[in-house]
Amino acid sequence: MDYEQKENMLQPKILSLDDDFSLIKRFIDGDEAVFGELVKRHKDKVRNIVYITLSSSNSVDDIAQEVFITIYRHLKTFRFESQFTTWIYRITINKCKDHLRKKNVRKIFLPLSDEEKEPVFESINEDIDTKQIVRNAIGTLPDKLRIPLVLKDLEGFSYQEIADTMECEIGTVKSRIFRAREALKKVLKPLEKELMV
Repeated sequence: MDYEQKENMLQPKILSLDDDFSLIKRFIDGDEAVFGELVKRHKDKVRNIVYITLSSSNSVDDIAQEVFITIYRHLKTFRFESQFTTWIYRITINKCKDHLRKKNVRKIFLPLSDEEKEPVFESINEDIDTKQIVRNAIGTLPDKLRIPLVLKDLEGFSYQEIADTMECEIGTVKSRIFRAREALKKVLKPLEKELMV
């Protein structure tokens, strides 16, 4: 068996190791129907990141749709230099930042409601949703601390994946996650006893 035959035998296996890459190659070659498979694979993760980053379900579907429209428009420019997931999550984070920026600009022109002046947690009772309390607390963090914390502690990303997604150094990521955890401890301190039950 010569080298070329071995190469041909290995080719399908190599492509199957990363199905995202093979689907992207098919898309670039004109098979746009495979885009639906990419959406199906990644939509839950994208929606999760949007939901947790924004601490709200109101805009999740709209922003997730914007993410996939952007991916569709730019998929032919994907360079295969990083994981497809890193690229998707970078787009997702940027869409979330854009949304938050627009929301903050709008807030400048609106009077503050009593609820927005200071984050307040409702009194704890036996029916309280601990996850919701933590999400609310995470929502009080500034974007630059909240996003790496969400990616690390809730989505299970490695420090390297977060650094790639946020386009910064690993040291910066670690520092921001440490500061986010410390800030979160302060916010949740009054509820410590109830949360530990």
